[in-house]
Amino acid sequence: MRGLALAEESHAAVADRTNDVFVSAASIWESGLKVMTGRLTLERSLDSAAAEAGFTELPVTWRHAVRATSLPPLHRDPFDRMLVAQALEEGLVLLTRDPLVQQYPVATMGA
Repeated sequence: MRGLALAEESHAAVADRTNDVFVSAASIWESGLKVMTGRLTLERSLDSAAAEAGFTELPVTWRHAVRATSLPPLHRDPFDRMLVAQALEEGLVLLTRDPLVQQYPVATMGA
């Protein structure tokens, strides 16, 4: 996949088989929209690549949706707000390059 290289620390964490790696349905949706509009080019779909890598699907739940709508308005992107909500609700570390996301009280690693 072009344009999705991770920072060294994040790459090591994802490659470490003792860590569970989750990929949100919101990320699959957002990447599909970006591919559809020409803003992202992938060699194969993100869901196929994630499944092949042995990553775990993270569905969007009602609990996640409620949490996303209760977050302070630091970020307007609904996909990023959902990822923050999911990480908070599930106790996960969120990989991100977005400094706005890093303003939320959520554990992050630089992507």
